Amino acid sequence: MAVYALTGFSLVSLLSFGYLSWDWMKPSLVADVSADSMGKPAPPAPARPPHIIFILTDDQGYHDVGYHGSDIQTPTLDRLAAEGVKLENYYIQPICTPSRSQLITGRYQIHTGLQHSIIRPRQPNCLPLDHVTLPQKLQEAGYSTHMVGKWHLGFYRKECLPTRRGFDTFLGSLTGNVDYYTYDNCDGPGVCGYDLHDGENVAWEQSGKYSTVLYAQRVSKILATHNPKKPIFIYLAFQAVHTPLQSPKEYIYRYRSMGNVARRKYAAMVTCMDEAVKNITWSLKKYGYYDNSVIVFSTDNGGQTFSGGSNWPLRGRKGTYWEGGVRGIGFVHSPLIKRRRQTSRALIHITDWYPTLVNLAGGNLSHTERLDGYNVWPSISEGKECPRTEILHNIDPLYNHAKYGSLENGFGIWNTAVQASIRRGDWKLLTGDPGYSDWIPPQTLTNFPGSWWNLERLTDGMRKSVWLFNITADPYERYDLSDQRPDIVRALLTRLVHYNQTAIPVRYPAENPRAHPAFNGGAWGPWATEEEEEWEGGHGRLKNKNRKKCKICKLHSFFRKLNTRLMSNRI
Repeated sequence: MAVYALTGFSLVSLLSFGYLSWDWMKPSLVADVSADSMGKPAPPAPARPPHIIFILTDDQGYHDVGYHGSDIQTPTLDRLAAEGVKLENYYIQPICTPSRSQLITGRYQIHTGLQHSIIRPRQPNCLPLDHVTLPQKLQEAGYSTHMVGKWHLGFYRKECLPTRRGFDTFLGSLTGNVDYYTYDNCDGPGVCGYDLHDGENVAWEQSGKYSTVLYAQRVSKILATHNPKKPIFIYLAFQAVHTPLQSPKEYIYRYRSMGNVARRKYAAMVTCMDEAVKNITWSLKKYGYYDNSVIVFSTDNGGQTFSGGSNWPLRGRKGTYWEGGVRGIGFVHSPLIKRRRQTSRALIHITDWYPTLVNLAGGNLSHTERLDGYNVWPSISEGKECPRTEILHNIDPLYNHAKYGSLENGFGIWNTAVQASIRRGDWKLLTGDPGYSDWIPPQTLTNFPGSWWNLERLTDGMRKSVWLFNITADPYERYDLSDQRPDIVRALLTRLVHYNQTAIPVRYPAENPRAHPAFNGGAWGPWATEEEEEWEGGHGRLKNKNRKKCKICKLHSFFRKLNTRLMSNRI
C-alpha cells in the first residue's frame, strides 16, 4: 500500500490569524494544570459538583484532528487532548440521530425505537417522551442546563423540543442540515424552510451569522451571565463540519495549497471549529469555571469521505458499521482528572456518558430504567478497569437485506441478511450489508475524485453476509476471520439474538405534508398537537383522532405510498 505524504505548512500559515484566532503570544489558554514537573498528584476534586461542557462535532472524520496525524490544524483540540485523557477505543454511531439519542438517553437505539436511519424533518417522530434525558437528570441534581447547536431528535410536537426535554435554554437548529449563514434547510425540491431557534421561537434576527461563531459566542454569553458557584451543564452540538461545505474565507486561505476543493473547505471548517473551542476554553477560565470543570469532546459519527472528510487508516465512512463509521474522536479534559496526560484504551461507548456524567454530578440513577451505558469515570480519571466489555453497534431490521444472507448462514439462529454489528472483547462481528467498505486515504490529490479509485478497492466483499475481525490486532479490518473462527461467530450471533429479544418496534413513520414550512410561517418547527396525533406503533402509521378534511391532508396517502417506495434507497 502506498504511503502518501501529508501536505506541509509554513510557520506563517500556522500563525495566520482569522477572527477567532488564538493569541499565541499570551500564556497558554489551556495551560497544564495536571501536575508539576516532578509529577506530583493533582489536588483532590472539590466538593462542589463540576461544571460539565459536552462538545459534539458533526461528521468530523477519525483522521481529521491533529493528534491523529492530520494535515488539518487543530491546535486547541490537540492541546486539550494532550493535557487530558485521549479515548482511543471510543465508539459512536454511524449517523447523526442514533448517536445523539444514545448520548441523551444512555440507551442503545434498539431500546428507543430509533434503530433505523435518522429522524427526517417531515416525520412525526422524536426521541420517545417516556425516557428521562441526561439534562433532566442533571436538572434534578441542581444543574442549570443549556443546549447550543444541532438537535436532530425530532420536533413535530412542542413536547419534543429541547426546552421540553431538560434544557433551560436552547439556541440552534432542529433539523439535521442547514446553511451555515442563512439557516435554510431543504428536505427535497421546494420543501425549504428557516431553521434557527432561540428557545421555542424562530431566531430570524440571527440570519447571516456563521453558525460556528454564533454558537461559540452563545456559550461564552451563558458563561458570562451564570454564577460559577452553581453547577452548569452546556451541551454544544456544533453543526460543523457537516455539509454544506461553508467557511469564512480567512480559514480557507490557510489551506490554499490543498488541490482538492472539498478537502480545502472541510479543513477550513475544522480549524474554525477548533478556534471556537479555544474561545470557549478561554471563557471558562475568564469567568471562573475552569478549575472545577469537565470538558468532554466527541464526534458523532465517521467522516463523509465524499465531502472532504477522512477516516484513514480505518475502513469505511459515515453511515457504515466499519470502524471508519463508528470509531470516534474522543477525549476528556479536566483539572479534576487524577491521572492526566494519558491515552486510554478502555472500551467506551457514547451511551456511557449518561451514567458517567450523572454520577459525576452527584445525581441519582436508582430510579432510572436499565441503561445500556456504564459509569466509566474511574477508568478515565484513574485508569481503573473499565466495566464495559461489549458494544451493540446496532440491529436494523428495515435496512436493505443482504443478497447473500440467510438463516442458514447464521447457524439457524440468526438471519445474516439483517444489518447488525456487535463488538465483544477483541472481536467484532458484522452481518447483512455493513455499508461502503473501502479504505480511503486523505483526499489531497489535485485530480480527486478521478484518481482515488486507483487506491484501494474491495471488489468481492459484498458477496458475503458475515464478517469477523479481531479489532485489537486488526483495527483496520483487513483480515476477515469468520471462516477460521466459526465458534466466535456463533457466540456473537447468540448475543445478537439476545439483544434482538429486548428490542422495541422501529419508529419510522411516513412523512406528513403538514410539516411543510410553507404551512408553518416559513420555518421548520412543531406542527402537530397531542390532541391531533396519536402514535399507533410500528414504523409507518399515525392515527389521527380528529381528522378534518383539508387539501394538505388529502396528499398524505400519496406521500406515504411514495415514501414507502423510496425509503429503502434513502441514506
